[in-house]
Amino acid sequence: MKLRSSALIVLMGMLAFQVSNAQQKFNYPGKKKQPQVKQGAVTDTFTSTNYHEVKEISSKRKRKRAKNVILMIADGTGSSQFFAAIAANRNRAYLEEMEYVGFSKTRSDDNFVTDSAAGATALSTGEKSYNGAIGVDTDKRPVKTVLEIAEEKGLATGLISTSKITHATPAAFIAHQPNRNNYEEIAADFLNTDIDVFIGGGRDNFNKRKDGRDLLKNLKENGYQLANTLEELEAIETGKVASLLSEGHMPAYGKRGEMLRPATEKAVELLSKNKKGFFLMVEGSQVDWGGHGNNTKMIVEEVLDFDHALGAALEFAAKDRNTLVVVTADHETGGFSLNGGDMKTGKIEGRYTTTHHTGVMVPVFAFGPGADQFSGIYENTEIFRKIMKSLRLKKQ
Repeated sequence: MKLRSSALIVLMGMLAFQVSNAQQKFNYPGKKKQPQVKQGAVTDTFTSTNYHEVKEISSKRKRKRAKNVILMIADGTGSSQFFAAIAANRNRAYLEEMEYVGFSKTRSDDNFVTDSAAGATALSTGEKSYNGAIGVDTDKRPVKTVLEIAEEKGLATGLISTSKITHATPAAFIAHQPNRNNYEEIAADFLNTDIDVFIGGGRDNFNKRKDGRDLLKNLKENGYQLANTLEELEAIETGKVASLLSEGHMPAYGKRGEMLRPATEKAVELLSKNKKGFFLMVEGSQVDWGGHGNNTKMIVEEVLDFDHALGAALEFAAKDRNTLVVVTADHETGGFSLNGGDMKTGKIEGRYTTTHHTGVMVPVFAFGPGADQFSGIYENTEIFRKIMKSLRLKKQ
């Protein structure tokens, strides 16, 4: 069933019940500066002046299965966060152009409330693992990811993140580590693959390391073009690219500005040169951090930035007609709900139950060939299987 704006808005309101777990501890930038437990519900209001135009996207396609897949993960984003961005953007978003909507159940193997590492590992490998796991199973054995399988079959591959590229979500698609905090080991794992394009922060994990290795030098020797700024990235027209735009995490949207959309556009431009197709994962990392901080402004700005990047993916998919675009989250953060607002002014009144992750289902949106299989309610591991099916890939 095809769901457009009116049905989508109704669906967004379905998850009013938020399950919190204040005892579960997660790592995120600035955690020590935030209160660990807040008593009762906390309200934070923000009026957005950041507005982007939304173009109508054609849903015509050439085939039933996809040649390319763009998986976009809005870290820590539940239905309320997505709808807050729609409302703040004057009741319009690219998200509404997605054709099919479902929900995924996010628990990890060892906890009702997942962290980003286990959540992303489920999405990338199709297996539930323990909180903190990066591309490994419950016995800490490496499990091949969809990115690695696509690469083995000759597809081009890419990763983009607004955090460190070595952070939990992007790491789970390319690395195999027992602990999400093994940033330097995760960086070294990049050299064990032939990924074509990766863009994000975390340069220090590659060249300011305890073991003294300069992985940037190794990447250059392996044929990668290095880009430390968006301007340098934009100038690259072909070939493999390692674009590390900051030493640590990328700053929040207010200081980062337009990075995610141009990075997505450039990655798609480069990866689409491969005639066999491509797999690209794009993460909007910092919605999660806004949830941890009970910061409505940060949530709205980061989801709007994510939606603007989604627009680039959808515009390519509509023109290409062979590309499946999937949008989801690894979990929800903050127990966020909407108690008021004004779509004419962009005002959003957010309310929170926790500064941690919650255990609610998160939405899954899909557009393009194979999008219909993403309707319904299913485990997050099924997203891996649906993408594999769409690309005609088999797990060895």
